[in-house]
Amino acid sequence: MRVTVKKKVPGGDIPVVISTEFIKLESAMKLANVLPTGGAAKAEIQESFVQVNGEVCTMRGKKLYPGDRFTYEGQSYLICIHEPQ
Repeated sequence: MRVTVKKKVPGGDIPVVISTEFIKLESAMKLANVLPTGGAAKAEIQESFVQVNGEVCTMRGKKLYPGDRFTYEGQSYLICIHEPQ
């Protein structure tokens, strides 16, 4: 799986480019370098610190598809297949 992450964009989404049909939330956070380990991502998700598409999500295995967004600490990340223009 290939993931590309852009630098923090104030007020904008950071694109997370995937080459698969979906990515699990915990994996997306880890591979996007939001948190250093899957264990840290698991803890933050279970403590209700992560939102998916505007709603709190406590399922670390939640499948994210292109067009989905997850938000952590005020920064939003957009799952996409191709990098936005």
